[in-house]
Amino acid sequence: MPETTLAQPHAAPQSDTPAPDLDAFRLRRFLESLDDASLQRQAEAPLSDVAAILESSPKAVWIDHPGGGQTSLCGNVAGSRERLARAFQTTTTDLPNEVSRRLRNAPRFVEISAQDAPCQQVVLQGDECDLTALPVHLQHGLDGAPYLSAGIDFVKDPDTGWTNVGVRRLMLRGRRTAGIDLVAPSDLRAIYLKQSGKGQRVPIAFAIGTHPIDHIAATMRIPGDELGLLSSLRGAALPVVKCVTNDLMVPADAEFILEGYLDEAGHVEPEGPYGEFLGYYGVVKKNPIFHITAITHRHDAVFQTASISGPNMAWTDTAQLNALRTEVTLWRALETAVREVRGVYAAPANGGMFNVRIALQQRVPGEARNAIAAVFGSLSNVKHVFVVDPDIDIFSDTQMDWALGTRFQADRDLVVQTGMRAMPLDPSLQGARQGAKAGFDLTLPLLAPGEVRPLDYRVPAAPRYEGRRFESLEAALEDGPKYFEELMSAIGSRDGREIVRWLEDTQPSRPVTRDDEGRYLFR
Repeated sequence: MPETTLAQPHAAPQSDTPAPDLDAFRLRRFLESLDDASLQRQAEAPLSDVAAILESSPKAVWIDHPGGGQTSLCGNVAGSRERLARAFQTTTTDLPNEVSRRLRNAPRFVEISAQDAPCQQVVLQGDECDLTALPVHLQHGLDGAPYLSAGIDFVKDPDTGWTNVGVRRLMLRGRRTAGIDLVAPSDLRAIYLKQSGKGQRVPIAFAIGTHPIDHIAATMRIPGDELGLLSSLRGAALPVVKCVTNDLMVPADAEFILEGYLDEAGHVEPEGPYGEFLGYYGVVKKNPIFHITAITHRHDAVFQTASISGPNMAWTDTAQLNALRTEVTLWRALETAVREVRGVYAAPANGGMFNVRIALQQRVPGEARNAIAAVFGSLSNVKHVFVVDPDIDIFSDTQMDWALGTRFQADRDLVVQTGMRAMPLDPSLQGARQGAKAGFDLTLPLLAPGEVRPLDYRVPAAPRYEGRRFESLEAALEDGPKYFEELMSAIGSRDGREIVRWLEDTQPSRPVTRDDEGRYLFR
């Protein structure tokens, strides 16, 4: 199977490679790797119950016979940071770094023949296609219809020849048509407006049932041929196959591929309402229509749905995917603005992008403010930036709340910028197109070289008894001032009360006093 660049202008030199493992990045294999603590599996459930099951469980869910059918259905697959870290074989803390590192991999592709491509083991075309035969369910109470929510879309830009990759929802309108959301600014919207303005259709394909790595790749916004992002983040050659009814190349190891086109009529049909990823409903909008021309899939394909909204936002696929994309994007921007970023975390509970926490080791005064400014300018969706010192765990709500309460003065440490580009779906904008951003500098005053932080800024912790050993308490104090913990360490005390007695007994003959920090010393 020849390896090819597929019009990827910056790909590394290619050579013949062995046939790839077409199950290595298969969704079914990832699901099978999850233990009982991460996966809720059940034999059957009515399609009407699927949304409630997903909403009530922080686990990935896998239903063998949804709606009494034979095609299994999974959801919430990317709905936890732990599962995303597992997909990348890393830790939750190092996850953004691992994604950033993999983005530097040169993309590679292996073209698979139709007869060898797992995603084309079953091929339905024309009138054989029926979107309503798939296990598609109503996701939120006021949604306009059942939605296909986990599709990764592939479209070729006719001007550059590059493949644009994204994640779009499809609202069922019939057996072979669906509405697609193309209201928000995006590369796909720009491509569609240009082509429909010429009276031309836009060929498109959706991969449904994909590895979490592919979903992360589809959310990235990096200029270039975005098909290569799937290969780069996998760290392996991407097996691709040509669609049956158009010329698009798609992942050959996906569970399902939906082929079709966006018609040239423009934004003409009502789509929505829909429970959006910010935790509120999106209203009815005029959007283009997708027409299906082929459905291809594996023999034992797993259909996939994505959790989007609801009361438990932090458990949803969308929030976790958005959060990781936000972290990776901001880390790349911060690397050019400040010197020592220790961590970036986007809280998923608000959709994964509005509130961002940054751990920073400042080297010069003002770096926390520089970090805030860099975030303001790099992502329009971010509203609030919290910058802390490395001693604060940015993944801990309690530590962040403590830092906000004890290291922040609003008239000194609050940075507000108005008139910034904003996320239109944010209901707090009340219809405006611009909004405000706030930065919270929760860092302690920067120390001069060699300077020790005053006692009232030091964080209490249990004693560790790691001080030097001495022959006696008298020898320890002759060495210099000592905290009580250091006196216990000096003689290996496991008690401490005998030191209190010694201090009392020694006082008449050789008085012991204390300095401003409470250390004991001979007068």
